[in-house]
Amino acid sequence: MANEFFQAFGPDAAIALTPKGNGRLEVYLDGQKIFDKKEEDKFPDLAKVRELKGLVRDRLGAMPAAAND
Repeated sequence: MANEFFQAFGPDAAIALTPKGNGRLEVYLDGQKIFDKKEEDKFPDLAKVRELKGLVRDRLGAMPAAAND
């Protein structure tokens, strides 16, 4: 999944993978949980990954452009 995000957004989105143990997979966007494998009881399928990428794309689009100093 991290590769999908990196291919879609490159350096515009920081991806961090943090091992939790017990097969946990949680995805956070600006501190808000947007996916939890334990709650969904499955790994994200392609449709879910596309949905998550859409959330990231929307958030990136809403961010102000960085100042060029």
